[in-house]
Amino acid sequence: MSNALSIAAVTAVIKNLLENGLVGDAIAASVGDVLVTALPPDKIQVGTDERAQLNVFLYHVTQNRNVDWISPEFRDRHSRMSNNPRSTNPPLALDLHYLLTAYGPKDFQSEILLGYAMQMLHVSHVVKTEIIEKALKNVSETSTSSVFSQALVGVSVSNFAKQIGQIKISPEFLSMEEISKIWSVLQTNYRPSATYNASMVLIESDSTDKPD
Repeated sequence: MSNALSIAAVTAVIKNLLENGLVGDAIAASVGDVLVTALPPDKIQVGTDERAQLNVFLYHVTQNRNVDWISPEFRDRHSRMSNNPRSTNPPLALDLHYLLTAYGPKDFQSEILLGYAMQMLHVSHVVKTEIIEKALKNVSETSTSSVFSQALVGVSVSNFAKQIGQIKISPEFLSMEEISKIWSVLQTNYRPSATYNASMVLIESDSTDKPD
């Protein structure tokens, strides 16, 4: 089950990185209380109800281009960590594509927040197992009523973090036409945003091939 939670886990880790960074950053004093969310952009309140906010939205999932490079040794190790005997069906290797958006009702708030978020993800572009474990524990302990924390009940966070291994977060510099298409599909008001690729996420079958 924990393997199927990998996509949500990566989103939660990115959200946690931004939240924790805000706590100790002087930027909080200049823009005020900032909300960090992982919602579809059309669910964000704008206009008179708009507030200082960063939102991380998974808008696309693709197959990792290096999937064929996954060695048998890596698959064996990943299977052992997930307590799943080696299957002849290779893991599903994915890249996750995120839309990072900044909101703010006052002049320059959204620009300041977007710059902060991009700096944070640039500094933390490789998220190692220890950070993943710490972030997942934080989510499970501080947001006990959230959907994701409920899904983590009964899951060994330490083992889960080891299964994920590490996450590489890279900016994807899309053209104005490409970013406009994304916002057009979302059917909501455009806000300053940046796109990111989180790689690589492995999802493995719970079942193994049985001999005849």
